[in-house]
Amino acid sequence: MENQVSDSSEERTFQFQRSLPSLPVPALDESLKKYLDSVRPFLNDDEYERTQDIVKRFENGIGKELHQKLLERAKMKRNWLEEWWLNAVYLEARLSTQIYHNFAGPGPYFEHYWPLKEGTQIERASITVWHTLKYWELMRIEKLPVHKSRGMPLDMDQFRMLFNTCKIPGITQDSIINCFRTVREGECPSHLIVLCRGRIFAFNGVHDGHILTPPEIFRQLSYIKERCEREPEGPGLSALTSQERTPWAKTREYLIKLEPKNLLLLEKIQSSLFVVCLDESSPQATPENYTEITKLSLAGDPMLRWGDKPYNCIIFSNGAFGSNCDHAPLDAMVLVALCSYIDAKVIETQGKWKGSDKVRDMPWPDELTFKVDQKVLNDIAHAKEQYWKQTSDIEVVNYAFTSFGKALIKKHQLHPDTFVQLALQVAYFKHHGHPGCCYETATTRCFYHGRTETMRPCTMEAVEWCKSMLDPAFVPSQRKQLMLKAFAKHNKLMRECENGKGFDRHLLGLLLLSKEHSLPMPEIFLDPAFSRSGGGGNFVLSTSLVGYTNIGGAVVPMVHHGYGFFYRIRDDRIVVACSTWKSCPETDAEVFCKNVFQTFQDMVKTMATAQL
Repeated sequence: MENQVSDSSEERTFQFQRSLPSLPVPALDESLKKYLDSVRPFLNDDEYERTQDIVKRFENGIGKELHQKLLERAKMKRNWLEEWWLNAVYLEARLSTQIYHNFAGPGPYFEHYWPLKEGTQIERASITVWHTLKYWELMRIEKLPVHKSRGMPLDMDQFRMLFNTCKIPGITQDSIINCFRTVREGECPSHLIVLCRGRIFAFNGVHDGHILTPPEIFRQLSYIKERCEREPEGPGLSALTSQERTPWAKTREYLIKLEPKNLLLLEKIQSSLFVVCLDESSPQATPENYTEITKLSLAGDPMLRWGDKPYNCIIFSNGAFGSNCDHAPLDAMVLVALCSYIDAKVIETQGKWKGSDKVRDMPWPDELTFKVDQKVLNDIAHAKEQYWKQTSDIEVVNYAFTSFGKALIKKHQLHPDTFVQLALQVAYFKHHGHPGCCYETATTRCFYHGRTETMRPCTMEAVEWCKSMLDPAFVPSQRKQLMLKAFAKHNKLMRECENGKGFDRHLLGLLLLSKEHSLPMPEIFLDPAFSRSGGGGNFVLSTSLVGYTNIGGAVVPMVHHGYGFFYRIRDDRIVVACSTWKSCPETDAEVFCKNVFQTFQDMVKTMATAQL
């Protein structure tokens, strides 16, 4: 779904929230039919027959009861999924969410007005922070344009979670605090957190009712950087946020008991607008290309990321930018919108501040100095050791395919997103010799507090087409027919997902209801077909279209033998970020990208040469 932005200056950012429709509950028989279609590529005839029997028993038995309970829940809640999704997927997770859930990405600004250059870090950071404060201000006064699709407003609630938000670790489950308020709603914290050389600073982004200008932000950031350069490195407390959740929660509790002031400092970080990371920790902090920036944004120095904040703005020593974002409160499209805004403003102003150089008299930044003891220092050291061990296994490549992009794909009357997704299916089949269960993000923002649905691109139509592309016995016209059939199926499924008629979230709801009512696990979820087709977070391809913009992103794979694959589509190119685990001998991000790019060429060739 391509988002358009409203031009009307009269509309308020959150004005349509009350009028958005509730998230529907799909019909049980339709969801189960779609589920059976989705598992078919991964089963032989006998296995499929067995799964059909299991699904039929579920539909006529416990599934019918659970579905009825779900309908009752939906009568009481405008979004029956919202709370479940947040808790089950994000807040109950016990692994390091910074490594396994956070998304990250490179800033594109070095493509135009900000080529990589040592000595530009603070100047560029000041301008970018100012643009980000302007964006926060637009949200405060509700002038951020409403996203729309086909003229209809989309849910904007996730934008409230971008600023003044933080995830708090819990022993068994995390929680989220959000202090953002519009001007009409009241006061809102306006301070920023800055991480530099293991130390933590704070300063207010507003003075005397006006946001700081770039020269004023420059003054504050320069003060922090100069202090950190002439004084010892700090303890690197933020590395604790990269831990598994329960150990982090225990250390946090210990910190608070050690010194009550520590709680006030933690609350200051939690309520802050966002985090500025001055990353110059090692020679690695001078990334030279998209691959290096993406890798350092996704898995850079843990002392320079507060992993529980929705936005860490990372500025490397050579003026390159990246971001690292907690996924729990929002999806990547919020960051894409913010970074696209910044990118447009950098282009509009040629990367320069053209206003007054006057700097008002304001307080210098405060350092947040926590009281720590040897136990806390040991916990920090352990967190860093674990983090580096896990992230050293991540392989990331970020490449641009420049032979063509959206313009040529649309010329062939093909949907650009579907084009990339079907290429992924062929590339996976070619490399691994069998179909790859795939998660593609579909948005459900046309509904109240809608977030995402799982679109499953590995259809039987896609598999038949994959086989034709790899079998020389097929002529171009046959391949084209099969390809168009696969395109049609994919587009239909995506439309259904966006309209609240996907099945993955529906099945999740039924699964969670069975747990809530302490019922035995329904057989459908224990059937090997469920996990083999990707259910339960077992997709070997974890993919998402980041958008038709300059902004990219990356995640780690869902499973050890899988791929993370984010991509953006521009008129003249397709830019991809692919991740794998180095310790898996079956996967290779570099080879996979080459196969995908070759498939792009093969698909256009098929369209051009086939004569039906």
